[in-house]
Amino acid sequence: MEYLKITGAVITLIGAIFILFASIGILRMPDVYNRIQAGTKASTLGSILGLFGIGLIHPDWMLKLLLLIMFVLISNPVSSHVLGRAAHYIKVPLSDLTLLDKLEEDTGSETAEKEGDK
Repeated sequence: MEYLKITGAVITLIGAIFILFASIGILRMPDVYNRIQAGTKASTLGSILGLFGIGLIHPDWMLKLLLLIMFVLISNPVSSHVLGRAAHYIKVPLSDLTLLDKLEEDTGSETAEKEGDK
């Protein structure tokens, strides 16, 4: 049973390292859209590993923690998508390093089609 606690502690530590990487990514990325992407991917994995590691340390909590993991898997990508769309909607500028804005191309062509129908 002791090996399960050690394994859980190592997995939780790896999750904490991923959350650290997410925070570094948020600080280092050039614009809002890249920050959202960096923060979401690494923090999702870090949260999942942390919760799973805690589940290994406390096996009687595992079902509740698996439900939390499912919630994180569903809510983190959806919330980051909504934040990115909202930032694009209010015209938060892209970085000078960004070469392509596919969302602008998609919404721009839809707007041009609607104006052409009038």
